[in-house]
Amino acid sequence: MNYVINKNEQPVYLQIYRQVRDDIIAGVFPYNSKLLSKRLLADKIGVSTITIEHAYSLLYEEGYVESRERSGYFVIFKQTDGFASAVTSSDVAIRHKNSPTIYPSFPLSILSKTMRKVVTEYYDVILEKTSNEGCIELRNAIKLYLMRNRAINVEIDQIVIGSGAEYLYSLIVDLFGRDKIYAIEDPSYEKIEKIYYTAGVKYELLPLSNDGIDSVALSKTNATILHTTPYPSFPSGITASASKRHEYIKWANKDGHFIIESDYGSEFSIASQPMETLFTLSTYDNVIYLNTFSKTISSSMRVGYMVLPKQLVKRFQDKLGFYSCTVPTFEQYVLAQLINNGDFERHINRVRRNKRKEYLSKK
Repeated sequence: MNYVINKNEQPVYLQIYRQVRDDIIAGVFPYNSKLLSKRLLADKIGVSTITIEHAYSLLYEEGYVESRERSGYFVIFKQTDGFASAVTSSDVAIRHKNSPTIYPSFPLSILSKTMRKVVTEYYDVILEKTSNEGCIELRNAIKLYLMRNRAINVEIDQIVIGSGAEYLYSLIVDLFGRDKIYAIEDPSYEKIEKIYYTAGVKYELLPLSNDGIDSVALSKTNATILHTTPYPSFPSGITASASKRHEYIKWANKDGHFIIESDYGSEFSIASQPMETLFTLSTYDNVIYLNTFSKTISSSMRVGYMVLPKQLVKRFQDKLGFYSCTVPTFEQYVLAQLINNGDFERHINRVRRNKRKEYLSKK
């Protein structure tokens, strides 16, 4: 265990978090083992104990460790969890069925100001047709946003803009074809099942346990494409644990297997950093990442995007590249402005701080 920290690269606590996390995954710190104390690790690396505390807190929030009073942090991640045994389905999925999450709307004053600016500065562009995958300005803004906030490093040609998640789900069905079998969470967002049903594809419902999809159900499915919302699944509110997310990746590490990751709720997590994505965990280039602006901006903003794995970019362009982008150029430029000038991230951070304060006040 020799952690190398570049203090010119910020933030330092994320560097420590990633290296400790990788050691946990590799088994250097096995299940139920204790991490080095914050003071000991701080002395070894040459950083403050506060920096180590931030790194350990993120490991805790991600589900890799748990904090035991007056004892320290202990590993709860199990690499061997995947498909090892049956997990009893949880009633949590049913209890939360009628508890929709409410997301604060984006400040109207900032949105209207940005709209006026776009009309003034881009009046000669906003009535023009964009490229079929979406305008370069928005796709580049999303690329940089994902790099800053989700550790997702991709090229612009991997990003496709569309009018909401439902439209993008339909594109994915057209991309893979109707001879594939899909697996979806049970319960899941009702429109996901309706889209697959309407598209005429076969799909299997995989029951949720208290930390994600039931292991035995996942191991026995005939599906080759898994559609999951790891943080949090709707309507159950269940978040996939660190062990479970790695189980999904292990399942997908087979020829022809893919994961569709709907990441609609992570931005408003009360954690100090949004949960790591399946897209970044995968080393097989086989995860499609989806998100929308309907929760972070407004439900009337029917704009979503998907990030294709590199191996699917050419297939998408050859098979579906003729489809015109379904989002007006004006809305794309407005979103690009909100992301580029920092208003989008300031709104998200403000909501997360308020949610964190509310959560802590109830503890």
